[in-house]
Amino acid sequence: QVQLVESGGGLVQPGGSLRLSCAGSGFKVADYAIGWFRQAPGKGREKIGCVSRIDPTPTYAHSVEGRFAISRDNVANRVYLQMNDLKPEDTARYYCATLLTCSDLAPINPWGLGTQVTVSS
Repeated sequence: QVQLVESGGGLVQPGGSLRLSCAGSGFKVADYAIGWFRQAPGKGREKIGCVSRIDPTPTYAHSVEGRFAISRDNVANRVYLQMNDLKPEDTARYYCATLLTCSDLAPINPWGLGTQVTVSS
């Protein structure tokens, strides 16, 4: 069964850092583009970054560029989202998703449960 499991969220103060993990089960993350998304209360799901299957250089939304970084560990079958200089507006539930390409918004496989990130003093 193909499954993505996100972890690593929590409560952090403004300016702090967190590293989220996206673990693949039943498939190889190396075979897909992997996107990171977030959804804040009352808002739609926002795509914040993606790493393609072929090009190892991730792309980012303006809202997180320079603060967030995506990396792959194909041996561990995981993709990570390093989040630095967190702001209250980064508060959201974070999801990873398998994509056909980084131009896509719709995931190939069902959404996971996500992991909650709360930035507050």
